Amino acid sequence: MTTWHKFVAVGDSFTEGLEDRLPHGRHRGWADRVAEKMSERTDNFTYANLAVRGRKLDDIVRTQLPQALEMEPDLVSIAGGVNDMLRPKWDVATSGELLEEGVLAARDSGADVLLFAFGNIGRRSRALGTVTARLVEYREITLGLAEEHDCYVVDFWPETIFDDSRFWADDRLHLNELGHERVANIVATNLELGEYDWREPLPASMPRSLVQTVRDDLEWTGRHLVPWLARRVRRQSSGDDVQAKRPELSPVD
Repeated sequence: MTTWHKFVAVGDSFTEGLEDRLPHGRHRGWADRVAEKMSERTDNFTYANLAVRGRKLDDIVRTQLPQALEMEPDLVSIAGGVNDMLRPKWDVATSGELLEEGVLAARDSGADVLLFAFGNIGRRSRALGTVTARLVEYREITLGLAEEHDCYVVDFWPETIFDDSRFWADDRLHLNELGHERVANIVATNLELGEYDWREPLPASMPRSLVQTVRDDLEWTGRHLVPWLARRVRRQSSGDDVQAKRPELSPVD
C-alpha cells in the first residue's frame, strides 16, 4: 500500500463537497472523508482542498492546480469538466487538452494523480441527459490519460448503484451526505486504503407514483433549473465570491 503524506484536491462542487453539510454550515464531501481515512493510517499527514463550486476546467487546471503543486503534494486529485459540458458550447478537444495539461503538470512534479470518469447522468435525469454524449467522449479521454500516465482513476460509468436518487441532493446534480460517503469508500478502495463494500445497494423503497414524479419534476424545475438558467443568462457562477475551504496544507482534525 502506498503511503501519502500530502494530499491536495482540486476541482468544482463535487470535490468541494457541496450538499454534504456539517452542523455549522461547512461542506464536508468525499475528499475530506478520504483525507480522514488517510490521517488515521499515516503520521504527519496534511491535506488541502482548493475546489470551488462552479469552476470550469480552465480555472481548475491553470489556477487551482499550480497553487496545489506549490505545496509539493505526493497525491493530487483532479476532478472537473461537468460545468464545461453544461454550457451550450463545449469542445471535447479543448477539455481533453486542459485535462492532459493538468495531468502532465502533476505527474512531472512527482505526485500521484487521481482522476474521475463521471457516470451516465441520463439514467436518473431526463433533463440533464442531454449531456450524456459529451460525458461519453470525456470519459474516453480521461481513461486514456489515466492509462498513459499511470494515474489512479475512479470510473462511475458502469456503476448503476448511483442511479438511486437517495444518493443525490434535491438539485439532482450534487451528491448528498450519503452519496459523498459512498464515493469516499470507492476512492479509498481505489487507493488501496482498505476494502469497503461500496456496491451494497440501499434498502428497497416504495416506488413513486406518476403523480408524485410529475410533482417532483415541477418542483425541481422551479427551485433548481430555472435559477441555474438565470445565472447562465447573467453569466454568474454559483462559486462567485466563494473561497477554497482548505487553502493550505494542514492536519486533519
